[in-house]
Amino acid sequence: MDGYLDEQFVQLEELQDDVNPNFVEEIVTLFYRDSTRLILNIEQALEKSSLDFSKLDTYMHQLKGKTTRCKRTFQQLKKEYSTLKKKLETYFQMLYRSFVQFARQIGPVETACRSSY
Repeated sequence: MDGYLDEQFVQLEELQDDVNPNFVEEIVTLFYRDSTRLILNIEQALEKSSLDFSKLDTYMHQLKGKTTRCKRTFQQLKKEYSTLKKKLETYFQMLYRSFVQFARQIGPVETACRSSY
């Protein structure tokens, strides 16, 4: 796969997690399903004796649009991922500070020992 997949694909893989373990497969499957249909339409249009350039142009634009939308969707996904990450980091920092403040208020905690009688 060397030379075919770029850094964006690696970043897409990094967004896959236990909650959505098939994320990359789903995105790629959707892209290829639509692209395959468009490529078939283009091939069929090219095989005709009289070419309908208007139809070919439409198919080409649709194919280009799929590629562009795939990239745009990925960029939006990266942005949302980054925003979520920052918000969660802030949340956990606040939670930690609250815990530390609470621990200071209650003071040292002594461990209870069972009596041996």
